[in-house]
Amino acid sequence: MIATVLLSIGIVFLAELGDKSQLMALTFALRYRWWVVLGGIATATAAVHLISVGVGHFLGAALPTRAIALVAAITFLAVGLWTLREHFGPADEEPEPKTPKTASAPYFVVLSAFLLAELGDRTMFATAALATDFDWAGVWLGSTVGMVAADALAIAVGILVGKHLPEHAIGIGSGLLFLYFGAATLLGTVVPTMTGPLVAALALAAPAAAFGVLLTRRAVAGRRSASEQSAAITESARIAAGRPPRRPAR
Repeated sequence: MIATVLLSIGIVFLAELGDKSQLMALTFALRYRWWVVLGGIATATAAVHLISVGVGHFLGAALPTRAIALVAAITFLAVGLWTLREHFGPADEEPEPKTPKTASAPYFVVLSAFLLAELGDRTMFATAALATDFDWAGVWLGSTVGMVAADALAIAVGILVGKHLPEHAIGIGSGLLFLYFGAATLLGTVVPTMTGPLVAALALAAPAAAFGVLLTRRAVAGRRSASEQSAAITESARIAAGRPPRRPAR
């Protein structure tokens, strides 16, 4: 069993290097405390890999991965848009003070996101394939440890990066990354014959378009605010000079 555990750790760890799960772990580490992120990832990984070894060892059947991937894509797009809306206000708008959140809310956010992302992922198929030939318990333990270790590296990078970036920039970057994950997952699901580089290139259009729209809205709001401030200053000068205030146009 020890050999099976070590084999599973090595295969899953290498498979996760550079995968979207690491990017997701890094993104979550920029926003939430590292132990909350790691706990959510570990729980989701243990659950998904338990399903995968059961599928591979006991059932020999496949999950409805296409439907799961579509739900994951929609979830990522929604999270990305919501995050950008929260962090990308007008130029002169101060971010609203946030009330402290308990650790349970981020934990369930991370848990649900990784559950959706990993169901039907290549790591799940690799774990199911290993479970057909090796002890399922060893495969489950090794694959879980390997994935958590790979994502822990990404969390460490997120912690280091987060120390040098303002919260506003982190929020915008997180939203754009989730838009990319959602677009890439959606394209890979709808057009499964599309190559990986092409999916990655086309998926970049979603965060680029969203960022362009937000920049335009912020510029328009900034000009409107500047115009209103200029009008207020002019009106104050008129009143100070003893002139009657202007009546609003009907």
